Amino acid sequence: MTANVTAVNDRPTAFWLRLLEQRRARMYDEQLDLSVPITWDSPEEQQAAIRFFNAAFRAEESGLRQAHDIADEVASWDPELAQTLRLYGDEEGWHRELLTKFIAYLGGDIRPMGPTTGTFYKLYARAKRHETIVLTNLMFETIGATTYRLALRSAKSHPAVRQMLTILTRDESFHVPLNVHFLRRILEHGDPRALHRLRPLYHLLTAALMASAAASRRRAKPFDNIPFKTLARAYAEHLGRLFMHAEDFGLKPSRALLATVGLRRSDLMGEDDVLSVQAAERAADRTQVVVSAL
Repeated sequence: MTANVTAVNDRPTAFWLRLLEQRRARMYDEQLDLSVPITWDSPEEQQAAIRFFNAAFRAEESGLRQAHDIADEVASWDPELAQTLRLYGDEEGWHRELLTKFIAYLGGDIRPMGPTTGTFYKLYARAKRHETIVLTNLMFETIGATTYRLALRSAKSHPAVRQMLTILTRDESFHVPLNVHFLRRILEHGDPRALHRLRPLYHLLTAALMASAAASRRRAKPFDNIPFKTLARAYAEHLGRLFMHAEDFGLKPSRALLATVGLRRSDLMGEDDVLSVQAAERAADRTQVVVSAL
């Protein structure tokens, strides 16, 4: 295990709470600049953009609800962790507010979820065990950050679009290591058998999320221009890399599943500071612009 990952493992809840409090103090100062209208290349591109950001809205909505629900239950045994969960949920709620305005600016409205997305979130809403909810949310945050980062490279180059994608990329990148912390604390407090129960869920979700890239291409590709193979490989890589570096969970990606997108476990072990203190603090700083995706 690398020194950077060990450093994150050693960070207490107070570290994450401090960062979230700092972020909250500046959160509502950040406003979307929607003053310049978008000229679309086609009606299909506009509708795909509306669908893309509707999917983002649903993810934020679900994250807000689950974080606040867990916080209420955690408060009895760890008030500090509960407050950290609440502030995280508040950030998801702020994203939801931004996306509501942004989707209207695109010429759309908040729409019902499609069958694939709806099935994911219905199953997610039924989860009762905290560790199941947090692992699922961690994996959703990971593919969210991955999708937004790729979209920054290939979607329409318009100031408002890039601002919205940059906010989502930056904040979801911070939420990944934050949710790793949540999962560790939940597992420490809960049933010793919980981690064993999570292994099949991890493999099932990885496969399902990779497959979901196909459904999303039908709806969003005219906007984000991300090919299915690129997105599915990126999902496999980042979901696998996350847990290869967070070795204490013992959730190693399936060799067979990686092979379907031309990856091996050894490909995931290069330098990657997604779980480092430095990466968390960079992503926590709302004044920093995401440049790695440009």
